[in-house]
Order: sequence, then C-alpha cells, then structure tokens
Amino acid sequence: MTAPLLKESQLSIPQMIRVIEKGFPVSVFTKIRNELDLPDKELAQYIRVPKSTLAIRKKRGKFSFEESERLYRVQRLFEKALDVFGNIELSRKWLKEKAYGLGDISPLEFAKTEVGAREVENLLGRIEHGVFS
Repeated sequence: MTAPLLKESQLSIPQMIRVIEKGFPVSVFTKIRNELDLPDKELAQYIRVPKSTLAIRKKRGKFSFEESERLYRVQRLFEKALDVFGNIELSRKWLKEKAYGLGDISPLEFAKTEVGAREVENLLGRIEHGVFS
C-alpha cells in the first residue's frame, strides 16, 4: 500500500467533511497537479473550474466546497490507482490515457462527475482482482 497523497487522506471521514466544507487550500490543488504531472489548466478542467475562477481561487487561497469535493475525488482516484498499480508513473499514465472499459475515455475525463468517478473506481477494482474489462 502506498502512502496517502495528501495529509488530508489521514483524517477521519467527519474531519475530512469539515475540511472540504471549509474549502481546500490552493496547496492541495498544487500537490495534486504535481503528483499527476498535469498543467493547471488541465486539472482545472477535470474539477470544472474555469481559468478565470482558478486565478481568483489562487488569490483567495482556497477553493469552494464544491470545488474541494471535486479535488478530493481526483485525489481519491489517484490514491486508488496507486494502490492497484503500485507505481506512480503507471498510475499517472493509466488515469490520463483512454480506457477501453470506460468507452475509450480517460479515467480523469470520465470522473468529472461522481457517477463517473464511481465507475472508474469499479474499473480499478476489476483490474485489481484480475477481472477482464
């Protein structure tokens, strides 16, 4: 098992809910962006934050509740991919490339909604258990 991507991952569920409700600091965005090796613009698209809003969030220092939930979603998927693949480079590659099991859409693109993220988690579970998808 790999170490949590962010210190927030070590919180209990009630603690995590409070952190998300208050809004993630911009440092969380930066950490996820760096871990996934993505440009700001691309991660912002995955969490549905327009470029102009991202600039405002950077000045303000934190994200909204909804944006924080979407950042947490990406973090959760990356950590699951790390658990399944055991390798940061392979996890990054898998999340960014088209996946047959997701209709030839990349897992990060597919996970723009919570429903899509759950399907990505299901696919990772099938991969983990050797079920052909």
